[in-house]
This record gives sequence, C-alpha cells and structure tokens, in this order.
Amino acid sequence: MSEFSWHLRCFPNGVRHFGFAFVLTFCMWPLQGATLERLSFDDMVQKATAIVRGTVTASRAAPHGPIVYTHYTLQVTETFKGTPGSMLDMVVPGGVANNIRQSFAGTPSFRTGDDYVFFLWTGQSELTYILGLTQGLFALTPGTPGNPLAIRGASKEIMLEPGTGRQVKDQTVVMHLSDLRSLIASTLKGTQTH
Repeated sequence: MSEFSWHLRCFPNGVRHFGFAFVLTFCMWPLQGATLERLSFDDMVQKATAIVRGTVTASRAAPHGPIVYTHYTLQVTETFKGTPGSMLDMVVPGGVANNIRQSFAGTPSFRTGDDYVFFLWTGQSELTYILGLTQGLFALTPGTPGNPLAIRGASKEIMLEPGTGRQVKDQTVVMHLSDLRSLIASTLKGTQTH
C-alpha cells in the first residue's frame, strides 16, 4: 500500500475537506474584485444628490447591519450641487468595528487633510456614499496657484458598459478645478433645460 493511499484511508474526511477548500479558493480567486457599471460624467452629475469640494477631517468605523462602514467627516469648502451644509458624513464600505474587519475591493481610503471633489449619493438609509466608488472622486493636487489639478484615477476594477454589458477599460481624467467646476455647471444647466 502506498503512503498516499494510507493517508487517504486514515484521513479521508480531512483530505476531502482540504481538497474542497483548495479548489474553492482557486475558483473564488477571480471574484475578489468589484464589478462596476461605467458612469458617464453626465450620469454622475444627474445621479449625485450632492457634489462638493471637501477636506477629510476625521474618520471612524461603525457597523450598519452586517456591514462595517468607515465614516469620514468632510468639511465642505465648496458646493456644486445640493445643500449639504458645512460638515458632511460620508461612508465607505469596510473598516474595523467591534473587532470585526471587513474590506471590499475598489473602495478608497482617505487621510485627514485630503482634499477632493466628491460626487455623492444619499439613499433611503440616509447614508451618503461616493457615487460609483472611485468614479465619483477627484483628488485635488497642487496645480496653478488657486487652481489645483482634479485627478480621477482609472479604476482597477472590472468596468462594464451600461446597456451592452461589455467590459471596458476605465481612463484617468485630469483637469484643473476651474474646468471641472465649469463642466459641472454646464451639465447641471443642460439637465435643467430638458
């Protein structure tokens, strides 16, 4: 009798469970990322309940049902759409609360002092999210004095074209804040006339 068949006979359940876990791990490997519907700029402006420029001032994690969210407090420095007030609570899925750690592919994280333009959506749960995960997020970096660059990095997640379901490649978007401000205003004006 070979050593391997002896192990199978002595530990058949252990080997079967290990084999099942091994196969399951490799089958689930491609499912680790998020799949996003690509949103056009017009879609983001129309679907957003608020579009603001804000600075992250604090963060904390808390469970909401079975999901842990990290809450970020934003000091709103400019409002492009909506009436959010001067401080805003925004959530991102994932974080550590009550000794439970959860993480989700495609979710951004922030540091205190980070400055962004956020396309936000508030649902019936009254939680405020970034629209389209990182699609609704423009990092502001020093550009011309008083007119920083607004950069939305290309998503690394699987992105699908609405309607067709075809996989598409996301693109990085770079423009000055003044151009982003004008684009938001003209898109809002165009949606009000329809």
